[in-house]
Amino acid sequence: MAVSGLDQHALDAQIASLLGPDPAPFESLIAQLMSAGNEARGHAEQLFNICRTRHGDTLVLKLVHTLRFSQAVEARSMAAVLVRKQLVIWPQLSSQTQASVKEQLLLCVQQEQVKGVTKKLCDTVAEVAASIAEDSQWNELLPFLFQCVSSDTSQWKESALMIFGQLAQYMGPQLHPHLPTLHAVFQQTLAPSMPGDVRLAALRATSSFVQTLETPQDRECFQDLLPGMMQTLTQALDLHEEATAQEALEMFIDVAGTEPRFLRKQLVEVVGSMLQIADADGLEDATRHLAVEFLITLAEARERAPGMMRKLPQFIGKLFAILLKMLLDLEDDSAWHSAETEDENAGESSNYEIGQECLDRLANSLGGNTILPVASELLPPYISDQDWRKRHAALISLAQIAEGCSKVMVKTMNLEPVVNMVLTAFQDSHPRVRWAAINAIGQLSTDLGPELQENYHQRVLPALVGAMDDFHSPRVQAHAAAAILNFSESCTPEILTPYLDVLVNKLLVLLQSGKRMVQEGVLTALASVADSTQTSFQVYYDTVMPYLKAILLNATDKPNRMLRAKSMECISLVGMAVGKEKFGQDAKQVMEVLMNLQGAQLEDDDPITSYMLQAWARLCKCLGQDFQPYMSIVMPPLLQSAQLKPDVTITDADDSGNDAIDSDDESVETITIGDKKIGIRTSVLEEKATACNMLCCYAVELKEGFYPWVDQVASILVPLLKFYFHEEVRKASVSAMPELLRAVKLAFEKGVAIGRDESYLKQLANYIIPALVEALHKEPETEVLSSMLESINECIQTAGVLLDGGHIKSMVDEFKQAITASCTRKRERAERTKTEDFDAEEGELLQEENAQEEEVFDQIGECLGTLIKTFKAPFLPFFEELIPFITPMLGKDRTPEERRIAICIFDDVAEQCQSSACKYYDTFLPFLLEASTDADPDVRQAAVYGIGVCAEFGGTKFQPVVGEALTKLKELISQPTAFTIDNIMATDNAVSALGKICEFQRDGIDAAQVVPAWLSCLPIRNDLVEAKIVHEQLCSMVERSDPQLLGANNQNLPKVISVFAEVLSAGNDLATEQTVERMVNLLRRIQQTLPPPALASTWSSLQPQQQAALQSILSPQPSC
Repeated sequence: MAVSGLDQHALDAQIASLLGPDPAPFESLIAQLMSAGNEARGHAEQLFNICRTRHGDTLVLKLVHTLRFSQAVEARSMAAVLVRKQLVIWPQLSSQTQASVKEQLLLCVQQEQVKGVTKKLCDTVAEVAASIAEDSQWNELLPFLFQCVSSDTSQWKESALMIFGQLAQYMGPQLHPHLPTLHAVFQQTLAPSMPGDVRLAALRATSSFVQTLETPQDRECFQDLLPGMMQTLTQALDLHEEATAQEALEMFIDVAGTEPRFLRKQLVEVVGSMLQIADADGLEDATRHLAVEFLITLAEARERAPGMMRKLPQFIGKLFAILLKMLLDLEDDSAWHSAETEDENAGESSNYEIGQECLDRLANSLGGNTILPVASELLPPYISDQDWRKRHAALISLAQIAEGCSKVMVKTMNLEPVVNMVLTAFQDSHPRVRWAAINAIGQLSTDLGPELQENYHQRVLPALVGAMDDFHSPRVQAHAAAAILNFSESCTPEILTPYLDVLVNKLLVLLQSGKRMVQEGVLTALASVADSTQTSFQVYYDTVMPYLKAILLNATDKPNRMLRAKSMECISLVGMAVGKEKFGQDAKQVMEVLMNLQGAQLEDDDPITSYMLQAWARLCKCLGQDFQPYMSIVMPPLLQSAQLKPDVTITDADDSGNDAIDSDDESVETITIGDKKIGIRTSVLEEKATACNMLCCYAVELKEGFYPWVDQVASILVPLLKFYFHEEVRKASVSAMPELLRAVKLAFEKGVAIGRDESYLKQLANYIIPALVEALHKEPETEVLSSMLESINECIQTAGVLLDGGHIKSMVDEFKQAITASCTRKRERAERTKTEDFDAEEGELLQEENAQEEEVFDQIGECLGTLIKTFKAPFLPFFEELIPFITPMLGKDRTPEERRIAICIFDDVAEQCQSSACKYYDTFLPFLLEASTDADPDVRQAAVYGIGVCAEFGGTKFQPVVGEALTKLKELISQPTAFTIDNIMATDNAVSALGKICEFQRDGIDAAQVVPAWLSCLPIRNDLVEAKIVHEQLCSMVERSDPQLLGANNQNLPKVISVFAEVLSAGNDLATEQTVERMVNLLRRIQQTLPPPALASTWSSLQPQQQAALQSILSPQPSC
C-alpha cells in the first residue's frame, strides 16, 4: 500500500522516523489519527496501517511506550485504545514483545493519574487478558490485581476493581474458582470507610460478577454483599453526589435485567429504597428516572423471575402512584392551544414522558389482573379532582395501560365504568382534558377492539362527532377526527354504515372551515371511514372527491405539505373502497399529479415522498393490470428507497463527550450493546420498510405484469432477508419471495416472458430459496420465523420439481434445527413454571409465547406436506431423517397442536407415498389409534383421517389392526357429543375412515355388520372434502350392487335413496358434479327397475322433503 505523494524511499524514511527513538513524530501521528479533518486523518491511518503490516512488534511497543511516558493526556488516551485494537495481530507478535506489553501495561495501571486514561487502560488490560485467557498466557495478572486491591493506594484499588468488572464480562465463568477470594475483596472494598470512587468501582465489579453467577448456591454466597451495594448508592445520595448515584443505579438496572433472582431475598428492602428515590422531589429528574427504570426492569424480568414482582406487597400501588404523579409535570403551553404547529406534546416534561412510557411497560409486563385493581382505586379521585392536570393524568394513564390490561378490560363489568369515565370527560371544562379523553377513546378502540366497537358504538361515535364541534379548541377537533381512524379500524361496515351520513357531512364542514391541523385530521377520518365501509361509501364519492382533488391540486406551499400528503392518502383509500369503475376517471387525473410530483425535486424531509409510495400501491390495487403503464414512473424511486443504507452511528457507550449521537433527536433510536452505543436514524428505516412493502404489493397485484422488474427487485430484497436493523424490512422481503417466483411462472404460462426460457424460473428459485433457508437459521424473531417458513412453503409450491436434492437437504436440515431450537425455547419456558413466584397470569403469558412456537411447527408441517406431495416416494429418505424429530411430538407431554401437526405429517406420507410408506406403519399406527380417542377434536380428526389412509393403501400391513381400528372408530362415532360443532369434523373423518375399511379391508371385517353400520352414518355434511369422497364411494358401491350395502332383499335401499336425496338437495356441496350425475342416473334406474310395490314401500319410508326433492330431480324435464 503506497501513501499518495510519497515514493518508496521517502515512505521508508517516514516510517523509520515514526518508529525511531524520538517520540515526537509518533505522537504527532497519534494526534493526526484524532484529527477532525478527513484528509489528515486518512493520511495518518494509511501510515499507521503500513506500520502495523510491516513492523507490528515495533508499533505495539511504541504504543505502549507512548501510553507510559507521553506527557500529552490525549496521546496516552488514544494509545490505550490503539493497543486494544492491535489484539488482532497479537498471535503474530514475538513472545518477547507480548511479555513486554503485559509488563508495561501493569506498570501503566500503577502509574496513570488521569481517570479518563485509566478507564481506557483498564479496558485494554481486561481485553488483552480475555483474548489470551485460554492459553493461560498472563499468570502475573491476578496476583497483581489482588496486590493492588489490598494496597493502601485508593487509585490502585479502583483500577484493579475496574479490571475485575471488565473481566467478569469477558471471562466470568473462568474466574469462578476465585469466587471466595473475590467475595472477600468486594466485601472489603464496598465498606463505608472506603473512598467513594473505590466503592463505586467495587459496586461495578460486584454487579458484573453477579450477572455471571449460574447457580443458586453461588448467588447465595454473594447475598451478603447486597447491603454494601445498596449502601454505596444511598451514601452517594446522602452526600449529594448524584452523578455517582446515577452510575450506581445503572449498575442495579443491569442486575435487575440480567439476574433479578439475586435480589429476591432482600427484595422488600431494595424495592423500598428505590421507591423512595423515585418519589423524592428533591433529587434530579435523571436520578428518579433511573430508580423508576430499575423497578420497571424488575417487573419486566419475566424470563428469569416470573411473577416475582406481582407478589410484592404494595409495590404496584406505590409505583403506579409515583408514575401518575409524574404525569402532573405538565405546563399549559400556549403553543398547544393555538394549534398552529404540530407539537401536540407542548408543555410536556421529561417526567411526563417517563410516566407515560413506564405505565405502558408496567401494564404490559404485569397484566390486567394485577394492574386494573390498582388503577380502579387510584384513578377515580384523580378524575374528579379540581386540578385539570389530575383529570388529564387519569385519562392518559388509562390510555397507557389499555394494551397490557386489554384481556381483563374487555369484560363488560370492567369496560362499562372505563367507557363512562372517558365519555364524561368529553364534556370537561379544560380542552387538554377533553383532548386526553379523545386520546383515551382512540387508544381503547385500538386495544379493546372489536368488543368496544360492538358494544359502545352508539355512545362513542356520537361523542366523537360532538367533539368535532369544539371550535374553541381546534386541537381537540383535530384529535376527534383522527380518533375516527382508531375506532373504524376494528369496526365492521354494518356498525359504521348507519353513521355515515352524519360523519361525512360533519367532516366535510370541517374540511372547509377548520384550521390546517383539523383538515389533516378530517382527511385521516374520511380515509379510514371509506376503508372500513368499502362499497357503502360509493354514495358519498361524488360529493367528497372534488374536495380531495382540490387540496391535492392547490395545497402546494411548504406549510401545507402534510395536508397535501394526507389528501393523497385519502384519495387512494377512497378509490380502493369504491372500486375501479367508479374511481377510474379521477384516478387518471390523480396519477398525472403524482407523476409531476415524482419528477419534482422534493426536500428530504417532505412527507409526500412516503405517502406517495403508498398511494401508488393503492392505486395499483384498485386498477389492477390497468396500472401497468405507470410502472416505469413508479419503480425507479421505489427501488431507490428500498436500497437506502441504514444511517448508523457507533460510539463508545461511556464517551459522554461524544455528540455524534444526539440523545434528544427523536428520529434517532439508540441501543447499547456491550461498550458500544449504536444510533440508528429510524426515518430512513421506515422509508426503506415502506418501499419494500410496496414492492411486494406490486408483485401481488400485477402478477405476470411484474415480470420485467423481478430481476432488479430480487437482487435488492434477497439480501434484506437478513436486515436485522428493522423487522418490517425483513417481513416485507420474506413476503415478496414467493410472489417473485409466481410472477415469473405466470409470465411463462401466459407467454409474456420475452427473451427467456423456463430455465430462468429454476435459476431464480436457486437464488431465492437457499437465501430464505439461510435467513431462517439466523432469524431472531419467532413471528418472522413463521412467515419465512410460510414463504418457503409457497416457493416450494411454485418451483415444484425444479428443486434439486441439495435444496431439499438444506431445507430438511434447517427444519431439524428449527424444531430443536423451538423445543429448547419451550423447555426453558417450562423451567420458569417451577420458580417459586410463578402464577396464573404468568401461565397465560407463557401460553401465548408457546402458541407462537406452535405456529413454527405448523409451518414446518405445511412445508413438509408440500415436499411430500411434490416428490412423493423419493422424499422418503429425508422423511426418515426427520422421524427422530417428529415422533417426540406425538408424546402425551406435548400440546394437542404439536400432536396434530406430527400426525398430519405422517398422514401426508401415507397418502402420497402409498405402499412405499407401509414400512413406517409400525412406528406411527399405534400413535394414530391412540390419538383417535384423544381429548382434542383436531387431534382426533387428524388421527382418524390417517387411519382411513392406511386402510386404503396399507393392504396386508393394515390387517393386524383392523379390529382395533373398528373399535376406536365406533367409539368415536357413537359418543353422545359426536355431532356437536366442536366434534363433527372428527366424526365425519371417522365415518370416512370406516368407509375405507369397508372398501379396502373387507376381508378382515364382518362386512354384513360393518357396511350397514357405515351406511347408517351417511350422509356426512360438514367436512365437504371428505363428503365428496364418501358419497362417491357410496355411488360406486350401489353401481356394483354391493350385497352387504344393499342388504337382503334390498332392505337398505330406502336408506341409500334417502342419502342420495339429501346429497342431491345440497347441490354440489356434498358431491362433485360427476357424482351428482351418477346418483341421478342410479335413481332413474332404480325407478325403472324396481317393482312398483317395492318402489312404493321405499318411497313411503322417505321424509316428505326428501320425497319432494326426488320428485323434482326425477320428473321428466320439459323439452325445449
